[in-house]
Amino acid sequence: MQTELSRRLGVEHAIFGFTPFPAVAAAITRAGGFGVLGAVRYTAPDDLARDLDWMQEHTDGLPYGLDVVMPARKVEGVTEDDVEAMIPEGHRQFVRETLAKHGVPELAEGEASGWRITGWMEQVARDQLDVAFTYPIKLLANALGSPPADVVDRAHANGVLVAALAGSARHARHHAEAGIDIVVAQGYEAGGHTGEIASMVLVPEVVDAVGPLPVLAAGGIGSGAQVAAGLALGAQGVWLGSLWLTTTEADLHSRALTRKLLAAGSGDTVRSRALTGKPARQLRTEWTDAWDDPSGPGTLPMPLQGLLVAEALSRIQKYEVAPLLGTPVGQIVGRMNSERSVQEVVDDLTRGFEQAVDRISRIAGRSGS
Repeated sequence: MQTELSRRLGVEHAIFGFTPFPAVAAAITRAGGFGVLGAVRYTAPDDLARDLDWMQEHTDGLPYGLDVVMPARKVEGVTEDDVEAMIPEGHRQFVRETLAKHGVPELAEGEASGWRITGWMEQVARDQLDVAFTYPIKLLANALGSPPADVVDRAHANGVLVAALAGSARHARHHAEAGIDIVVAQGYEAGGHTGEIASMVLVPEVVDAVGPLPVLAAGGIGSGAQVAAGLALGAQGVWLGSLWLTTTEADLHSRALTRKLLAAGSGDTVRSRALTGKPARQLRTEWTDAWDDPSGPGTLPMPLQGLLVAEALSRIQKYEVAPLLGTPVGQIVGRMNSERSVQEVVDDLTRGFEQAVDRISRIAGRSGS
């Protein structure tokens, strides 16, 4: 399953796997794909360095990349305290009432509140890049579009390709103008932040808009036949995220959440602003319903919403409060009905791809005879 882009990067299969888990990213790379480690959860540069050290030890010298989250426009002098001060008290009260309604316990005194979405703030991402560029990463991806121009220049100076996610052909053209090397066309079906255009429509539009820049297809891809469809639409590879959440290498810290993912169907997700303030596809829960209810206060813009709900989500996850427990995930969750190793997932994708290509080849052969 090779394309011009996969050969350029030196990988066996044109499967690009995004994940917040180092063990999953490394396993994707070892299985012949291209593992991309999500950096947004790292608020301390030393923690990122620790896991990149681990990646170095467990990727057998094969290529991997890093995904950061940063705005295209540089913003100076804004601290986390500044952002916290912008959160209205009414929204804080709504969080307290929602947690109380479901009997969610408080964290123990002195216990850390867990991950806070400070990675949405530009300086955190820049600190991450100071670390990342000391490692032999081959790709830098940005989930919020084109990174600032100086970051693109710095990546290129380090021999690192830059990828950016796009939800429309217009966004993709902006990326091309900004000097991006790879556009990830992410359809409405995908987990996390998405636009409103489905992959079947979006991918060929983006391919036409930015060619000859390579495009990766993302959203609603979880089988080899779907990989083949993405390549048939003109993509040079696929970008997969949700599919790895139920692999044995993933570390969700919650068996209850894993069970919910395994039981969910493709109709059990919702595109909601409840997590970050931007539309993000995730499991539909009573938490997302509360925030999407017109009688509520409504969500805040990014990054206010993420900071507002960080401690609440930590409590929900720690105590596994099932009605509220969720995670970003795409509609492909309907196919994620068993726990498999990363290698088994990649084997299934490549086998299904070969079967799909053979099937189309037979059809093409008959029509040409």
